[in-house]
Parts: sequence; C-alpha cells; structure tokens
Amino acid sequence: MRHLLVLSGGHPYEAEPFAALLASLHGWQVEHLVHPEAEALVADGAAEQADALLFYDMPGFTFADGTVTTRAPSAGFVAAIKAHFARGRGAVALHHALAGWADWPEWSEMLGGKFLYRRETLRGRECLDSGYRHDVDYDAVVLADHPVTRGLPARFAMCDELYLAEIFAEDVTPLIAADHEFAAHNFHSAAHAVAGRMFDNSDWPHAPGHNLVAWAKPVAAGQLVYLQFGDGRDAYGNPHVRQLLANALDYVT
Repeated sequence: MRHLLVLSGGHPYEAEPFAALLASLHGWQVEHLVHPEAEALVADGAAEQADALLFYDMPGFTFADGTVTTRAPSAGFVAAIKAHFARGRGAVALHHALAGWADWPEWSEMLGGKFLYRRETLRGRECLDSGYRHDVDYDAVVLADHPVTRGLPARFAMCDELYLAEIFAEDVTPLIAADHEFAAHNFHSAAHAVAGRMFDNSDWPHAPGHNLVAWAKPVAAGQLVYLQFGDGRDAYGNPHVRQLLANALDYVT
C-alpha cells in the first residue's frame, strides 16, 4: 500500500466531496494534513515516508480589510519538500495550489506557473494580477499520449473554475488544454476580488493567456503533475478527473 500525504488549507473547499475524491483512489493509504498545522508537521518529518504528495492547499496568505498579506514558509517546511523531490519522489498539485506560497519563488518554479493575487515582477516581467472564472462549461482537450492521460477520451466535458494565470509553458510537458478563450473579458480580476469587487474585470487590461490546464515537469530527481481541475463537487465527481488524478499519482511514483 502506497502512502499519499495530502495537504489542504488556506482556501475554502467542500470537505465531504473532496474526501470522496480521495476515497476513490485505490491502492493508497491517505494521510490528510490541514494548514496551518500541516506546515509544522511536514517540517517535523511528516513527508519522509510519503510515496507521493498531493497539494490542494493555498498557504502563505492572509486576506483582511480588502488587502492581502503574504509570508514565506518555514525553513523546515522548504527543506522537507525539497528533500522529498531529491529522493526521487513526486507530487500532484491541484487547482488553487498554483497560488500558494507567493513569497517562495521556488514554489512557482516547481509547479510551472503561478496565480497572482496582485501585480508582481515574475521572471523579470511585470505581470498583472491573475483572473478567475467560476462554473465554466468547456471541453478539456487531451494534447499528448502520456501515462497521465491514459484511458481518457480525446475530449471530455467539464464544469469547473478556470484561471487566467502565468504558465511557464516552455518548461512543462503539455497534457490537456481547455477549449476556451483565455482573454480578460472571459475572467475576473483577483485583485478586484480581494478589494471586495467580486466578478469584476473593469480597468484590468490583462493580456491573453495560455489555455493549458494540465502538465507535467521534473522537479529535482522527481516528477510533478499540475491539474487545474478541482474547484468543487462537479469536478471532484467527474470520472475523467478521478482517472486523471489516479494516473498522475501513478506516474509521479
């Protein structure tokens, strides 16, 4: 029985449907840690025996009074995550994990992209805050014959949240794209949402973005797969998302 360590917290989600998604994984002993305790437990060695990590967390943020403040993870947590990959073990990151640890630059480099809650200089380029759009009906299009996409149809229907985020497409192996126009008029500004202006894209001239929603990349001696799927009940219960997650965990181990 393989050991899967799941990290969540820092972003709200539907606990029972997410637990059902985890329960659908066969051959895995699942241990689920929630921030802020998860950070200290990982730093103290909780990840040492894990065959794979599943990141469904968005740590390092405090949202209050229309502003966002950020912090870096502890040195012990950073060392533990880096040691996991150095041992040749892997991880899968889901959905809002793309936004986590805004003040730990290596995190976005490991994941292959970054969701921004405010303007930021990223890889030497000035970037606007990222965009979000809930409950988007779209087709996911498989781009590659790959162990992560094995058994999936060429296209499958999704209803999920999409991101207009920064993706380091040149550094990843593309797996799945969304048949959707990734342009500012189709999304809402994350910075506006923090300021209390939900579902607003006014005065937000974000450039068109990449339509990738799943990719793979090496991290040290291990592998990481990012899957943008996972905003809520519809995504958790989608059989193709469940197949993707199972495949991805097999691949990174």
